[in-house]
Amino acid sequence: MALMSSLKDRLRADLTTAIKGRDEVRSSTLRMVLTALTNAEVAGKEARELSDDDVVSVLSSEAKKRREAAVAFDDGNRPEMAAKERAEAAVLADYLPQQLSVEEISAIVTAAVEQVGAAGEGMKAMGKVMGVVQPQVKGRADGSAVAAEVRRQLG
Repeated sequence: MALMSSLKDRLRADLTTAIKGRDEVRSSTLRMVLTALTNAEVAGKEARELSDDDVVSVLSSEAKKRREAAVAFDDGNRPEMAAKERAEAAVLADYLPQQLSVEEISAIVTAAVEQVGAAGEGMKAMGKVMGVVQPQVKGRADGSAVAAEVRRQLG
């Protein structure tokens, strides 16, 4: 197993390209992500190399922050700030696995409900179902959207 994250190498290489190409949005977004990755590496008890999975987790959470900020800026009537956040989220999306559609999430949840025998158990089966669903959707779907679908099917 390679210790270095190839995804992180790609982010670094793309940052260099973006700087040379004077692509402001991409270079500032990639700089910010690489900083977040460095912070994640030193966050624990001991510094560690991040795996590609770890990098995807950081990218996912950064993308989610951008989407949430864009909505907040829309609500605050700041369209130019919302557009900037969406542009950054779009850059991050380039490095994330293909996102699952609502239908795909629904199918995964349905299968998980059957797998753990949660039908008719209601909300107390939420944890069991999420435990089965989470590894399948990691990095490919927003956790709150997945949880909402689980609640819908169990409710």
